[in-house]
Amino acid sequence: MDIAQTLCREFQLKPQQCDNVLRLIDEGNTIPFIARYRKEQTGSLDDQVLRELHERLQYLRGLVKRREEIASALSEQGNLTDELSAKLEHAATMTELEDLYRPFRPKRRTRATVARERGLEPLALALLLQNQTRGSVEALAAPFVCPEKGVETAQDALQGARDILAEQMSDDADVRKALREQVLRTGVLESKNATDADSVYAMYYDFAQEVRAIPAHRVLAVNRGEREGMLKVSLRVDDAACVGVLDSAFVRPGSVSTEQVRLAAQDAWDRLLEPSVEREIRAELTERANASAIRVFGQNLHQLLMSPPVKGRVTLGVDPGFRTGCKLAVVDESGKVLETGVGHFTLPGQEAAKERARREIVQMCRRHGVTAIAIGNGTASREAEQFIASLLGELPDGAAYMIVSEAGASVYSASKLAAEEFPQFDVSLRSAVSIARRMQDPLAELVKIDPKAIGVGQYQHDLKESQLEEALDGVVEGCVNSVGVEVSTASAQLLSHVAGIGPALARNIVAYRDENGIQSRAQLKKVPKLGPKAFEQCAGFLRVRDSRNALDATAVHPESYDAAKGLLRTLGYDVEDIRAGRLGDLPARAQAHGYAALAQALGVGEPTLRDIVRELQKPGRDPRDELPRPILRTDVLDIKDLTPGMELMGTVRNVIDFGAFVDIGVHQDGLVHVSRMSERFVRHPAEVVKVGDVVKVWVLEVDLKRQRIALTMAPPGQPGRK
Repeated sequence: MDIAQTLCREFQLKPQQCDNVLRLIDEGNTIPFIARYRKEQTGSLDDQVLRELHERLQYLRGLVKRREEIASALSEQGNLTDELSAKLEHAATMTELEDLYRPFRPKRRTRATVARERGLEPLALALLLQNQTRGSVEALAAPFVCPEKGVETAQDALQGARDILAEQMSDDADVRKALREQVLRTGVLESKNATDADSVYAMYYDFAQEVRAIPAHRVLAVNRGEREGMLKVSLRVDDAACVGVLDSAFVRPGSVSTEQVRLAAQDAWDRLLEPSVEREIRAELTERANASAIRVFGQNLHQLLMSPPVKGRVTLGVDPGFRTGCKLAVVDESGKVLETGVGHFTLPGQEAAKERARREIVQMCRRHGVTAIAIGNGTASREAEQFIASLLGELPDGAAYMIVSEAGASVYSASKLAAEEFPQFDVSLRSAVSIARRMQDPLAELVKIDPKAIGVGQYQHDLKESQLEEALDGVVEGCVNSVGVEVSTASAQLLSHVAGIGPALARNIVAYRDENGIQSRAQLKKVPKLGPKAFEQCAGFLRVRDSRNALDATAVHPESYDAAKGLLRTLGYDVEDIRAGRLGDLPARAQAHGYAALAQALGVGEPTLRDIVRELQKPGRDPRDELPRPILRTDVLDIKDLTPGMELMGTVRNVIDFGAFVDIGVHQDGLVHVSRMSERFVRHPAEVVKVGDVVKVWVLEVDLKRQRIALTMAPPGQPGRK
């Protein structure tokens, strides 16, 4: 297999482009670095395409390695023929490779093994040839009757021969492939209740859907129900059609042994192939569902991490509770903790405690100039929201609040990391700090938490751990590097996700910073263990805003500093104009001069030059600033206040295969089903919405008993399409 050629075809790349990407990867360059600073070589491929290409590269290299292992094993056995070698070479998947190796793989003792020991393999081959048109099959079997070997009659001999044939048929790679394709086209996944008890799986107690059409979330749901003993799951197939595949491959009419081969084919399907193919198809469905769920989880996580920060506000974080009260933490604009406390205002009655909490919170907010309040959405959130909303009139002008997801906050607050960061606070106070910081800068705070605990996926606990972790780590890395990191204030956890920097090196940077300070990018080279390669990978993503070199506060890579300075000189600027913000017309001047001529004169590629111009015009720009602002609220809405047809603005909290959950300002998020997202047909919700989107919705239905809210994004009178 020519891996580069395969990747060129699959990703529609030019050969030189593909060769460059493979070389850059093999040289140890990170995906963010390649995507951002090697555009000339990659043809400006974005990081998502590069990650997919890298993943596919790993699979293909694993395929090549496994092919070599199988070929070596077959060669040692003396079974590697030219024909088999050619088939191995053309196998495009691991499944095809393993099917080819299957007949030669060491097996446990089977009925076919016993038959071979009794000397019946020649009879099996004679039956399979089906070239005898006269006489009887019993006469063909008679010479193999041998009581000493346990073959008492001709029928015993024929049975043993059929056992051998059934196993040979079940091991045939082409037949297995054809059967899998048949079942994928026509099979039906069914589930029945394994218990009479009501459960969350009730909709799957009598469920059936074609394999080719079943969505990922239903596959994962029935898998979980089966695992928990609530469902019995099976695959209904067209047995006659599947046996027909075997007949087409092995049965030739007109021979005295035709019926024996046909019986062997039926046995091969019933006893060997059907259970095996069902396992394989269900495994394939699960693999596809895993991939789909991981993809959705990654998209949601990306949008959550890239949620616009609420900048420039002193923030009060509220971790709601009943018996132990609500934990409070005030942090300044940079996230530094100014004050903590506890307020008891969520339990009914206790008016004295509520009045005391009111006075303390108002004084706390006035003392520090709090204008933003982040309330966790866990237990007692509703009661906390009502109380906080009633105080807004007594707080500094412009004070507003937002409900913030607590997902993972308890995991963080009880972690070793939180204990190191806030040794003086108990667990619940750390959680209040985290909630406040989540609103101020979701990315910087959420990187401290295992992505699986953030709660923006579906069935994440059922997914393959290693695949999920790898995918989500890539998402976090991509987000951190697209935003950039201020090296003088970043936590070790945030730094560890910068290209070329892992946890150990991040700790070294923080330790060096605490002891020496960091006044320039060049100074990073003095950090222990941060060698030339690591510096090359990370430097462009790290910002040093107080550096004397204004370029250190931009995304311009140090390797392009000379080009950036030359650009400024050529167009009539100097480096200090960067800090002064006097480069607003830089793109126009560059365009007038000609990008191609400038790039040639400066010795850089045109894509790099355009990136430099964009960055110098808006140095250190944050891509999150271009997104819609989060909704800060000043009033409270109760689920009882909702009526069908009511128009509301909400924030998308989670996107799943069948819809999206939207926060509309009540304690319970509402569901917009995929069929209610648009007037046009929508295949997947991700086509329309992303986590963090601010959307207009209308209330369809409110179920007070089950606390469920159905919403629509299609205007009234236009209910959407299924």
